[in-house]
Amino acid sequence: MTGGAGFIGSNLLLHLVPRHPEVVFVNLDKLTYAGNLANLRAIETAPNYHFVQGDIGDLEALHALFDEHRFTTVIHLAAESHVDRSILDPLAFARTNVMGTMALLEAARRHWTDGGDYRFYHVSTDEVFGSLGDEGSFSETTPYDPRSPYSASKAASDHFVRAYHHTYRLPVVLSNCSNNYGPYQFPEKLIPLFILNALHGKPVPVYGQGKNVRDWLYVEDHAEAIETILLHGETGATYAIGGDSERPNIELVRLLLDLVDELTGSPAGTSQRLITYVTDRAGHDFRYAMDHARLTEALGWKPRHTLETGLRRTVDWYLANQDWLAAVVDKSYLEYYTRQYHGR
Repeated sequence: MTGGAGFIGSNLLLHLVPRHPEVVFVNLDKLTYAGNLANLRAIETAPNYHFVQGDIGDLEALHALFDEHRFTTVIHLAAESHVDRSILDPLAFARTNVMGTMALLEAARRHWTDGGDYRFYHVSTDEVFGSLGDEGSFSETTPYDPRSPYSASKAASDHFVRAYHHTYRLPVVLSNCSNNYGPYQFPEKLIPLFILNALHGKPVPVYGQGKNVRDWLYVEDHAEAIETILLHGETGATYAIGGDSERPNIELVRLLLDLVDELTGSPAGTSQRLITYVTDRAGHDFRYAMDHARLTEALGWKPRHTLETGLRRTVDWYLANQDWLAAVVDKSYLEYYTRQYHGR
C-alpha cells in the first residue's frame, strides 16, 4: 500500500491488517507533512505489517521492493491531495500524482509477467469530473473535466492506469470517491481545521457564501468500499464511491460547529459566531455528487454512516485526541490557510 501513513491509508490499514492476518501488508510512505506513523500505533507491531519509508517516484527503489516482497497486490493511495496547495505548487502535484503513479505502474508491469493473480488498485477522486449544476450526479461514465491542478493530476493518473490496462493488460481496478472525513485527517481540510479553530476560538473562514455543495463520505465506509472492490471488483472496472450525504458547505459548517459546542459543553451558538466569509477560491467547483449504484448493485456495498452520525464520531475522536491534533499542527502553515481558505 502506498500512502499508508496518510489519512485514508492509515484508516484502511487499521481496517485491513487485523481482518486479514494471512496477508502481509507493506506500507510505503514518504512521510510528508500529511503522513504520520502515530496514526498506525495500533498495528505497528502486528506480524503481518511492515513500514518502509520511500518515494513512489523512485523506480529503482520500487523494483527492489518488488524483488524483496513479491507483491501480488498494489493499493495506490499516495498522492498530494489538497486543492489549495496545488494552486500554489502545481508541479509538485504532477511529480507525485502523475509521475509517481507511472513509476508504480512500470514496477508492477515489469514484475508481473508470469500470468499470476495480480491486482493494481488505484484510488482516485470525484474531482476529476469537474463541477455539477443543481441537478445530476457523477458516475463511472461521466466525462472527465478537471478544474484545478490537483484534479488534473489525478485525472492524468487515472488515464495512465487505464492505458496500462489496455496496452499491457495490467490487471487494474479504479475507484473515484467523494470528500472523505473522519479520524486522523490532517487539519488543513475543512472538518478537522474547523474543529481546531472552534476549540481555540479562531475564525472559521468559509469561501464565498458557503453555497458550494459536497457529498461527504465517512472514512470507515470508504475503507469498507475499498476492501469490497479489492476482493470482488471486476478487473479493468471503475467504481464510484459516494456517501449519500450532500450538503452546501455552510450547512455542513453549522452542523459541525453545533456539535463542537454540544460535545464541549459550550453554550449553543458559541462557535457559530466564528464563521467568517472570505473571497472564494479560484476555479471553485460548485457541486459534487456521486452515484454509487453500480457498486451497490454489483458488490453490495453502501455507506453505513449518515453525515450526522459520522460527524458526531469525528468530533468525538478529535476531542479525545487533542494531543494528536496538537502534534501534527504546523502553526505557520495553518495560520496562513486559516486566514484564506477552509480546505478542500
